[in-house]
Amino acid sequence: MRHRILGSCVVLTAAVIAVILAAAWLAPAAQAQQAAGSAPGAKPYTPPKTPWGDPDIQGIFTSDDYINVGLQRQPQFGDRLFFTEEEMAQRNAQIQNQAKNDLQEFANPDARVGTGPPGHWGERARRAPRQTSLIVDPADGRMPALTPDGRERDAWARANIQGAGTSRPADSWEGYSYYIRCITRGVAGSMLPVIYGNGTEIVQGPGYVAIMNEMVHEARIIPLDGRPHVGSNIRSYMGDSRGRWEGNTLVVETTNFLHNKTGIGPNGGGPPTSDALRLVERFTRTAPDELYYELDVDDPKTFTRPFKIAFPIRQVPGYKNFEYACHEGNHGMMNQLSAARAQEKAAEEAAKKGQQ
Repeated sequence: MRHRILGSCVVLTAAVIAVILAAAWLAPAAQAQQAAGSAPGAKPYTPPKTPWGDPDIQGIFTSDDYINVGLQRQPQFGDRLFFTEEEMAQRNAQIQNQAKNDLQEFANPDARVGTGPPGHWGERARRAPRQTSLIVDPADGRMPALTPDGRERDAWARANIQGAGTSRPADSWEGYSYYIRCITRGVAGSMLPVIYGNGTEIVQGPGYVAIMNEMVHEARIIPLDGRPHVGSNIRSYMGDSRGRWEGNTLVVETTNFLHNKTGIGPNGGGPPTSDALRLVERFTRTAPDELYYELDVDDPKTFTRPFKIAFPIRQVPGYKNFEYACHEGNHGMMNQLSAARAQEKAAEEAAKKGQQ
């Protein structure tokens, strides 16, 4: 009898462990399903397969619906990640009203007319977002505190880099952010929604995934064969990416970043990250036209703890990626530098005349 009871306990324990492991494996997909907008308890979406058997997540996706959602949560929402149904209804009404205004061909009588492009040239949200912030962990939706080294680098950038906060004329090309110079927005900055150019195209092949971002046309070719990262002496603005499948989720780990001017924020803004930065992205197809995107940020030289960004991106009929030529940026830096030097020369000449 004793042996039979022990045997039953072993079988029961194994079954319990199997259930726990299965729940743990399904949890990320279920969380993604709920955050992307599906009803709680809805069955996780099962994506189609590619001819070689990988989950098919291909397509052109946009984060336009989250354009007006802050990276960090506004304090009045506290620890609340999701808007209420009433708040979403109000936002949907605002979106519909904005869409009508964008189609207006003529200004209203006595309206203040600007010199900018017509409203329909911009990109807008097409439906109300569910989330109150793009940061989902910590619970308050706020970026963690900076380390002493992170604060020092952030202060230096704010005082010296055009695009990071300073308004004084730059002394050289090094006084401009990589984004202003049309070089890069970094991995995070390329995925976070901004006022336009929010397309992300994913193409798959046997053993590889390619991810291309519309703005600054960043492209990553990501191997899935388990190869290690390149040596620590090889570094780049976008780092070195390696991918793998966890169930139906594509997981991409990126390391080997340069110690540079790019931060974890829209267009690469925010405190500059360090060469210790490690990013883990997850792409989970939650509907035929939607992916849930997650980004785990770990940079112990910059932030006092890791944090997570997450939001859905979706396919919209007719949405295509356009060329990002960045013509203004190619000329802007040179023009600004030459103008600053001309101002300095004029000031010197005026000072000399004043001394005579």
